[in-house]
Amino acid sequence: MTFADNQSFQHQKARSTCKEGSRRRWLKQTTLAGLAAGTAGGLLKPDQLASQEVESNGADSKRRPNPIAVSTYSYWRYREDSKLTIEECIDLAADAGFDAVEVLHVQMTDESPAALQRIKQRAFRNGLSLCGMSTHQSFVSPDAAERQKNIDHTIHCIELAYAMGIPTIRVNTGRWGTSGSFDELMANKGIEPTLEGYTDEQGFGWVRDGFEKCLATAEKCGVVMGLENHWGLGRTADGVLRVIREVDSPWLRATLDTGNFLEDQYEQYQKLAPEAVFVQAKTYFGGGTWYSLEIDYDRVAKTLRSVDYRGYICLEFEGSEAHETAIPKSLAMLREAFA
Repeated sequence: MTFADNQSFQHQKARSTCKEGSRRRWLKQTTLAGLAAGTAGGLLKPDQLASQEVESNGADSKRRPNPIAVSTYSYWRYREDSKLTIEECIDLAADAGFDAVEVLHVQMTDESPAALQRIKQRAFRNGLSLCGMSTHQSFVSPDAAERQKNIDHTIHCIELAYAMGIPTIRVNTGRWGTSGSFDELMANKGIEPTLEGYTDEQGFGWVRDGFEKCLATAEKCGVVMGLENHWGLGRTADGVLRVIREVDSPWLRATLDTGNFLEDQYEQYQKLAPEAVFVQAKTYFGGGTWYSLEIDYDRVAKTLRSVDYRGYICLEFEGSEAHETAIPKSLAMLREAFA
């Protein structure tokens, strides 16, 4: 579907929705008028009227669609031919019709206070929220100095997010780093051996300690750390949930990435969904950079609705097709699934 075709489709869908809304309002008014006139046993009580209203409107009649965001990573993608600035990505996101933008930290070339406020203002002038910031860290190291370096980095990222008015940052457990390269890690489905002489149990302890040392800053700044299912000790829902439960703080919750569960993906979505404060939705038009994953977004949406997730759905386009065509198609697909 081209961008123009998508626009036509959206206009037709809007007209259909308007007609359906009018029909529902007429049915509601007719039903409530009849109910208010009473029955053989007398007038219905207010709570009974409310129950009938829910039945006539449907259980989700008052639920708004999930807002759809896009990560600046979707345009940048670590590709030499697509190294756009954060500001350029914000402009493209606004032109495409997104509701918000997630900032990829490694894409930032200037972290000065003035640069942060320029990003914030650019989003504001485009009518977009800055809804998230994607960061990288690893606490899986026997070297205490290396772990402290990552703690300091995470605290710095929390403060950057606060300066831009961003309410959540994506964080990672980190991994052992025993794979020869990221390509090798992906070929092994994210699984890698521990460092010789160490165990995953020790690794989880380091991760817990690392996040605990970031909590005071997260609370002070009002920035939730969203632990993503992103290889390493957070490769599975169980690994992510173990860390969240052991840290036991409202300032560490989950970022659910739909593209990072390579086994039993729907069961793992279901496990992680109750803790999710942010959702990253992968698409792979043109074929994935490392792999392509079949994702039924209608099914994902149903899972998230079952736990009353009302937050952002953030596109992470990871295909080889040009972003000019792939991102509008991705947006249309997510709009339909999360309507």
